[in-house]
Amino acid sequence: MSEQATSERLTVYSDYVCPFCYLGRASLEQYQATRETPLEIDWHPFDLRSGQRRDDGSIDHSVDTGKDEEYFEEAKQGVRRLQEKYDVEMDLDIATDVDSLPAQVVSYALEEREEYETWLAFDEAVLDALWQDGRDIGDADVLADVAESVGIDADRVHELLADEARHAAVHEQFRRAQQRGVTGVPTFAYDGHAARGAVGPEQLARLVEGV
Repeated sequence: MSEQATSERLTVYSDYVCPFCYLGRASLEQYQATRETPLEIDWHPFDLRSGQRRDDGSIDHSVDTGKDEEYFEEAKQGVRRLQEKYDVEMDLDIATDVDSLPAQVVSYALEEREEYETWLAFDEAVLDALWQDGRDIGDADVLADVAESVGIDADRVHELLADEARHAAVHEQFRRAQQRGVTGVPTFAYDGHAARGAVGPEQLARLVEGV
């Protein structure tokens, strides 16, 4: 990822299929609007589907994740509360049937090799494709279409998804996140401190500015 004029970077651990990650980014956008200089997002992928993914990449929904209907209903209620709080419209409340691994593979490769603004445009487009439009971001053709919408060659998406080294690099990022003690997303980290969850703009200000 290229160097930017701003020296401040906020580390964000997230998974595209996490609704609270989408809402957390909305909160971050509101905080960014209060700053004189923008924070660069240092994005790190996190895998919420790791315990359910079969060897062929498909998701086994029969695996007991410890999350029952009551959990998902509470999650939906939490999502709706934050939608109202942050004034965010969403097509979905949860996305249990979507696997974000393909999106994370492409996004991480772009973050490593493209200009920051190019990666950020793709990242935001992926989030909107899922949470605003209800599209399956685990589908290669959907990702190619999303990439084209922000000026990235669709063929490049298919090339990245076919590269096993790219998949290995993302899995290594998942492992490193666990080693760093990240147990849930979103997690925002700055200067040795962290905040977990879709925290409000004022909490992000305290994290970054200590106020």
